Amino acid sequence: MNELCKQFESMMAGGRLLQDEPLAPYSSFKIGGPADVLAKPESQKELINLLIYSIRHNIPWFVLGKGTNLLIADKGIRGLVISMEGFKKISKDENYVSAYAGVSLKDLCYFCQKEGLSGLEFACGIPGSVGGAVFMNAGAYEGEIKDVLYCSKCISPTLANLESSNPILHLKQIEHEFSYRHSALQSLGLIHLSSVFKLVYANPQEIWTKMESLDKKRNEKQPMDLPSAGSVFKRPLGHFTGKLVDECGLRGFRIGDAAISDKHCGFIVNLGKATAQDVLNLIDHVKRTVYDRFKVNLETEIRMVGEM
Repeated sequence: MNELCKQFESMMAGGRLLQDEPLAPYSSFKIGGPADVLAKPESQKELINLLIYSIRHNIPWFVLGKGTNLLIADKGIRGLVISMEGFKKISKDENYVSAYAGVSLKDLCYFCQKEGLSGLEFACGIPGSVGGAVFMNAGAYEGEIKDVLYCSKCISPTLANLESSNPILHLKQIEHEFSYRHSALQSLGLIHLSSVFKLVYANPQEIWTKMESLDKKRNEKQPMDLPSAGSVFKRPLGHFTGKLVDECGLRGFRIGDAAISDKHCGFIVNLGKATAQDVLNLIDHVKRTVYDRFKVNLETEIRMVGEM
């Protein structure tokens, strides 16, 4: 692995490279074993070079955002993990705002509020990045990314595309094929680079008031004081997941240090030393219990990655 690090290091001009890096600090669940190699590129060129080398040498790779919708395996992730945290540029042109993949939704919302641009208030409390939000069509409080997204730049991680003269794909809104917690980036395996959002002018104070109101509502109803990955399950048709779980008597139920939140039964929280296996066991228990009582199949919303 030292030799592999040397090879990757030769491709990094300004970015950082870490070996056997624990991934729990990079996950909102605070769970996860090490990455063989964690790269933090700071340019499109560095990113593409890392991908080209990995594909040519059959090295598995994984692109990591802010880790807010992930359960990372206890054994970690083999091969190369690419963090997008170095891609943080935000800019605007009239009522169009461009943001790179590593920008946090919180920072993007604050930027828009100061500029008097409305439309992203629903996202102010979502603890993710722009890349992850577009990838999964993040949403809350009657709003979704698809409602404000104008276009995106992505990379198709195939050798032919990466080595072409123009490896960047430009996707219009309709080409994202957005649906509930889904986009074409998932089905096509695209890597998000940046997006442009079309917003509307509004009074900055009114935008701030709405953001504060949604933040207050979120803090009142969701377990923001404990590590979690947000809503664990997708909302089943005709039901509310939290209500189903609560009516099964599972509020507060725990396996190891993974527990159903006392505050919102749609969340699993880490009470301190939860493992990925604890979370998986708890998910399986919830699924079986809800199906046995209500004949409703729960589908997980969080992504599980790494060497299980």
